[in-house]
Amino acid sequence: MRTKRAYLLISIFVAASLLLAACGGEVATPTSVPAAATSTSAPAAATDTTAPAAATDTTAPAAATSTSAPSTGGVPAGKIAILLPETKTARYETQDLPNFKAELQAKGFDLNNLIYSNANQDASAQQQQAEAAITNGAKVLVLDPVDSAAAAAIADAAKAKGVPVVSYDRLITGSDAVAYYLSFDNAQVGKLQGESLLQALSGKTNPNIVMINGSPTDNNAKLFKAGAHSVLDGKVTIAKEYDTPDWSPDQAQNEMQQALTALGNKVDGVYAANDGTAGGAIAAMKSAGLSPLPPVTGQDAEVAGIQRILAGEQYMTVYKAIKSEAMAAADLALVLLGGQTPPASMVNGKVNNGKIDVPSVLLVPVAVTKSNINDTVIKDGFWKASDICTSDFAAACTAAGIK
Repeated sequence: MRTKRAYLLISIFVAASLLLAACGGEVATPTSVPAAATSTSAPAAATDTTAPAAATDTTAPAAATSTSAPSTGGVPAGKIAILLPETKTARYETQDLPNFKAELQAKGFDLNNLIYSNANQDASAQQQQAEAAITNGAKVLVLDPVDSAAAAAIADAAKAKGVPVVSYDRLITGSDAVAYYLSFDNAQVGKLQGESLLQALSGKTNPNIVMINGSPTDNNAKLFKAGAHSVLDGKVTIAKEYDTPDWSPDQAQNEMQQALTALGNKVDGVYAANDGTAGGAIAAMKSAGLSPLPPVTGQDAEVAGIQRILAGEQYMTVYKAIKSEAMAAADLALVLLGGQTPPASMVNGKVNNGKIDVPSVLLVPVAVTKSNINDTVIKDGFWKASDICTSDFAAACTAAGIK
């Protein structure tokens, strides 16, 4: 009797087990969502100090990592600071800053986390602004230095706090703490200016020119100057040459007045390093009664510079696609904010800053004369025809085919 009861219990247990298996098996356990990366490793300082040949190595160094968790939408959280050098050159407030902000916003970055300062050509003020930005939580500095050498202290201090520095437009020299450099081929800018001036002077024998260079504290000005000399030397007589503190148009006007006095108003051409200094030089020559004006170079494709070209007062300017430059800087800042390494396609060269070969993003400058305004600054949307063709320049725009 007990044996039959035992068999009966075993049979019931087996049947129950088979029934449970047939109804669905094991219950799935939930998987854990991985936490956001929180690597706090600081980047290794760049140690390759070999001057580059033609830049072929596009491998970027390890980027500084961020301890901020990413915000919604994949945009990294944290603050970015952009520090610009001055307002005498119109581009910074009218092009660089607006386009930088627009690109950040288009990528989903909260502009409340953007720190912006302009140093108004004061290197000490810029250092204080950088210190304040880091104190206020900036995780990336995009720095366009007032003084290329003095800004080394800013880069070094930022690196000590684990904050990567992007040297924007102007190269920070003498520091191994510069993570990236983003600008144009600035020696090529000077070459374009020099070549254009020679073209305008073709047919003249032993022409005399005046050179109005940029600020002696701006490394880019040195490159523009070197590029121009590489083209002009031996082909013209450089009767007077000046370096212009702070890129001041007023100082450029004073320099040109001095040159005219010394040369008895006999000037065949003027190398002016940018549109602001070109405007100062032209004002001096108009005041001295020179007519027609000799050809004058420029740079930055400012509205005033383009208008002078249309009016026949300035021969050329150099268009640098500042919108592309500012957008690339914003993209690079976001990559660094997220603790990532920029893709090889973004970095296309290296530039030695006296301390290291800085991984660089180098854009291509373009010479602009009256003949190609439509195909450059208008076509690219850098300026609209309505920006340039105000009432005073409407007839000149019509003659040049700008609508």
